[in-house]
This record gives sequence, C-alpha cells and structure tokens, in this order.
Amino acid sequence: METVSQLLTTFGVAWPKFLAQVILFLTVYLILKKFAFGPIIAVFEQRRRTLEEAQANAEKIKRQLAESELRCQEILKKANADAQRIIEEGRASADAQTQKSLQQAIKDAEGIIEKANENVELERARMVAEVKGEMVRLVVDTTAKVAGKILTKEDQDRLASETTKQLAA
Repeated sequence: METVSQLLTTFGVAWPKFLAQVILFLTVYLILKKFAFGPIIAVFEQRRRTLEEAQANAEKIKRQLAESELRCQEILKKANADAQRIIEEGRASADAQTQKSLQQAIKDAEGIIEKANENVELERARMVAEVKGEMVRLVVDTTAKVAGKILTKEDQDRLASETTKQLAA
C-alpha cells in the first residue's frame, strides 16, 4: 500500500481532494443519470423502436408491392388471353359469316344461271317453232309458185306435215 501511496504522491493526488472529487463525480453522475441520461436513453429507445417499425413497415410494403406486381402480371396475362380468345372467336365468326355469304352467293348465282338457261331454252324453242312455221309457209308458197296453182287446205296441211317431219329429223 505504501507503493500506491507513493505513486499517488508522485502524481500529486491528495486524498481529501480526491475523495471530494469522487463524491462530486458520483453526485453529478447520479443527477445526470436520473435527469439527463434517462430521458436521452428513452428518446434513443423511442427512435430505435420507430426505426424498427419503419423497417418492418418497409419490408411489409415491399412484400405487398411484390404481391401486387404478381397480381398485376396475372391480370394482364388473363386479359391478354381473353383478348386473344375474343380475337380468335371474331375471326372464326367472320370466317363462318364469309363462308355463309359465299355459299349464299353461289346458290344465288346457280339460280340465276338456271333461270338464264331456262329462258334460253324457252327462247330457242320459240325461235325454232317460229322458224318451222316460217319454213312451212315458205315451202307452201314456193310449192304453190312452182306448181303454178293454188293449193287447197288439204294440200297445205300435207305439205306442212311432211316439212315438219323432215325438219324434225
């Protein structure tokens, strides 16, 4: 202990002053601990809790944002699939309508061609009948001129039937 005392004397430490300083230091420390350190530590603790809450909220927001992005992607995929399906249905409907219109046009054209053929046949038959009648008349007139006499009704009918038979063959 003498060494400690000699060491304290060498450094100029006086026991009464040292003891007073220790008591004063402890008093100031206790006062500061109660009135300064306590509130400061409470503020720091409050800030730490606030920061932890903010960090937890930030993580929660990140998770929600990621989930929202996934839902958004799913909604967009579904919307694109629906749009593609609607487009395909529209194309199919348009193709079906085009085919239906085409079939109707073909049917209408066939009807027009059939009517035209019927009209041509009727016109041809009328013209043939007209030509035959004209031929019979010409044969009768020519025969009358060649024979130099007036043909009776019976002669005209016989010549007409013979000419008709020859024209039909």
